[in-house]
Amino acid sequence: MQKISPFLWFDGNAEEAADFYVSLYKGSKILNIARYGEAGPGPAGAVMVVNFQIEGQDFIALNGGPLFKFTEAISFVINCQTQEEVDHYWNRLTAGGGQESQCGWLKDKYGLSWQVTPTILGELLADKDQKKAQRVMQAMLQMKKIDIAALKRAAAQE
Repeated sequence: MQKISPFLWFDGNAEEAADFYVSLYKGSKILNIARYGEAGPGPAGAVMVVNFQIEGQDFIALNGGPLFKFTEAISFVINCQTQEEVDHYWNRLTAGGGQESQCGWLKDKYGLSWQVTPTILGELLADKDQKKAQRVMQAMLQMKKIDIAALKRAAAQE
């Protein structure tokens, strides 16, 4: 068991959300489902906690009720090598009610924030040529989903 695990609070749809998240990544899986007993506080037999794993990272999803909601103050970053990978995660996570935001950020249909980020973005922004890095930053600031080809074009401009 890992020392620290993200603990996600849902309002009755923790199992659905966990199933969705593991469907996005090969080799991911549901590890365990615990249900409420007769003592509650939820209905007996209803899903209380779902333990699941994505890319070797353990997560816990709780059906805790409507009291707390996700905010953009916490997000998960998906580091992508290719535009195909960016497109895959972006399209899957915004499907079914997800919301696009700016600069590679989005909210999925459960309200959880994600950053779908190509690794080349960090490389270009850290370039020793500050003018190049600034052109890349300006290009990125105009995007919702990150476009790797457009970043490279911005970097190559003189």
